[in-house]
Amino acid sequence: MADIAYIKSFLNIHLDFPRKGVAFCDIFPLFRNPLAFEALITHLTHHLVSYVIPTSPNGKIDVIVGLDARGFLLGPVIALRLGAAFVPVRKRGKLPGECVQATFEKEYGTDEFEMQANAIQPGQTVVIVDDIIATGGSASAAGELVAMQGGEVVQYLFIAEVSFLKGSAKLKAPVYTMIPLNS
Repeated sequence: MADIAYIKSFLNIHLDFPRKGVAFCDIFPLFRNPLAFEALITHLTHHLVSYVIPTSPNGKIDVIVGLDARGFLLGPVIALRLGAAFVPVRKRGKLPGECVQATFEKEYGTDEFEMQANAIQPGQTVVIVDDIIATGGSASAAGELVAMQGGEVVQYLFIAEVSFLKGSAKLKAPVYTMIPLNS
């Protein structure tokens, strides 16, 4: 698809960041170009409208969950376009009020995510969005948080996947990734 090639042209790889041996995929150039950002959001929204909503148990997407922090850049815009709610998943201690927690392993350590309690109601259909999936730990933890509250993840949505880490294999719902990163 031409839009995927166009979007991919804005991604930059930074070697040995944030530590030696890691190749970091920088999505921020997408946000400096309004046309590229529009192409990205339109592509992701089109995928959800064309492939996810028709197979969703209730015929819609109730909630978009965005992962800390780059999922916050994508999630609210997609939620607005779909008429869905947006719920953030943050690192421990960053959300007020009662929260539910899930611990996960990532490429370089352990972390904990939180979601405000009752942010998702039982039976709601949920899409989890983030920029890149690597090991799948953070996305899997977000899925656990949704399940703890009775929601149903109907799709995980990413711009790119570090394919050789096979993170999408850890997830318990369908995964859509626009761009495979093979190194």
